[in-house]
Amino acid sequence: MIIDNNPKEKEAMKAFHKGDRSLGHKIQDEFVEELRASLGKTDHCSCQKACKYHGKCIECVAIHRAHREHLPNCFRSMVNERIEKLSELTEHTALEQIEK
Repeated sequence: MIIDNNPKEKEAMKAFHKGDRSLGHKIQDEFVEELRASLGKTDHCSCQKACKYHGKCIECVAIHRAHREHLPNCFRSMVNERIEKLSELTEHTALEQIEK
């Protein structure tokens, strides 16, 4: 099972954005069922570093939330994608202001 950019979860988010919360929750529940069924069978941890919390998402995320110094490695690509989109917005705005 793939977690990052999971098509089922993306479908759930589309339903939420359209205002169909019941469908969104139904699809998310299916995603969670598939995830739980795959636990122990697949290594879902995308972190490449050796760590005693590898694959233990609850513990890993709690530790990072507690110390608040940096993000878990598995969150970095998602945050970097968001930052890139924000950066594009800023650059485009700056270009429009310069051209005026």
